[in-house]
Amino acid sequence: MRDLIDAAMKARLRAHAPYSNFLVGAAMRDEHGHIHGGCNIENASYPQGWCAEPSAISALVMAGSRRITEVAVMGNGSTLCTPCGGCRQKIREFASAEVKIHCCTETGELIQTFTLEELLPFSFGPENLA
Repeated sequence: MRDLIDAAMKARLRAHAPYSNFLVGAAMRDEHGHIHGGCNIENASYPQGWCAEPSAISALVMAGSRRITEVAVMGNGSTLCTPCGGCRQKIREFASAEVKIHCCTETGELIQTFTLEELLPFSFGPENLA
């Protein structure tokens, strides 16, 4: 888990957040054990920005992976920063309900670990379209 948290910390420092100054980093482990990081990228047209989690998912997909097996996310300071609702659904596209999401301080201290099911109960996933 430490390598995943360290990757999220590095990603957070690359965030582009000139409007909120709220830097977010995320890292995801794929089905091959590789780690993919992402950061939030704000835009002057506020709804056009990216959260850190979809940025990490994009890196994971671009690397040829299709499954998320573990996630770490962090925001500013020691505030609990969980993925927003939209990001929870984006994670669900590539992760099972049992996947662990580690929420950490900006210095990498673990605050709390949730399963995706705890953050997104009764979710709608790819299997619902089968």
